[in-house]
Amino acid sequence: MYATCMFCNRPLGSNQVVEHFPVGRRLAFDASRGRLWVVCRKCERWNLSPIEERWEAVETCERLFRETRIRASTENVGLARHPEGLELVRIGEPLRQEFAAWRYGDQFGRRRKKAILYGVGGAVVIGGVFIGGLATGAISGALLGQSGNFVNLWTNGRTRVKLRTEDGRIIKLKKPDLLGTRLREPSGGDGYRIQIRKGKDKEWFEGAEAERHISVIMPKMNAMGGKERTVRDAVSQIEHHGHPDHFLSDLVKGDRFKDKKGVPGYVNKMPAPTKLALEMALHEEQERRALEGELWRLERAWEEAEEIAAISDDLLLPSDVGDGIERLRVRAPSE
Repeated sequence: MYATCMFCNRPLGSNQVVEHFPVGRRLAFDASRGRLWVVCRKCERWNLSPIEERWEAVETCERLFRETRIRASTENVGLARHPEGLELVRIGEPLRQEFAAWRYGDQFGRRRKKAILYGVGGAVVIGGVFIGGLATGAISGALLGQSGNFVNLWTNGRTRVKLRTEDGRIIKLKKPDLLGTRLREPSGGDGYRIQIRKGKDKEWFEGAEAERHISVIMPKMNAMGGKERTVRDAVSQIEHHGHPDHFLSDLVKGDRFKDKKGVPGYVNKMPAPTKLALEMALHEEQERRALEGELWRLERAWEEAEEIAAISDDLLLPSDVGDGIERLRVRAPSE
């Protein structure tokens, strides 16, 4: 196995996922041809593994790739990130892209528990202050009756989100400001536009700037997380549309989610599962675009590495290797 890159002599790292090949943090494999490379994260060159070390490792990589839900693909290359951190590059016909819903159940569940604990802790602190004040005569009964107002003032007075605009401004939003967030169809093209309300001032953003802003806002609007059933309902909404993009496109259309004046598009008026689904879809698309941004380089590197691999494997090729390659080719399904 390669412990260091054969091109730059830098360490290739290790992984705890592929038992028969614990080398590298990015593995590229072609099950139909029986190829396995370790991609150097420094020079990005592809190190071809010895033939005798590939068989079980390639099968494991194929299985792990299918089990990993965050994937991106072109015609010839698929890229996936395993939760442990290992990156898998699959050469060949791409698999059907799936929405990575399984991760969000734990995420929203933990967020919900955290919010509940903070709420209980805050109530205990405020209660302790008032009890102590009453004991010393420092707090009157009338003031005690206003304890709820103190809690609201503290909750609504904190800055929840800071947005940096493309022209260099910093917009600080408090909880009442977040309630004025709206999502609507763009003035032209695909995607959506977002209305940000700061006090009485309202401003629209589109394109990449809108994507950045709503991605920061939604975790705060979903600060309470969600129960397991709510998360399942959120996942079902996205799966019903078949893709996060389709879900987002449908969400910003029509006259739904109106305020008291009948103005549509308010995120705060969406049902709890829809708000969670919105955050999921935004996160999914961000990660998918990040993955897809690397695919063109991977595909070019694969073309060069395949030429070298074809020559290397034909040199002193044992007679039984062809049978092993054919076995992997048969096992590798095409979708």
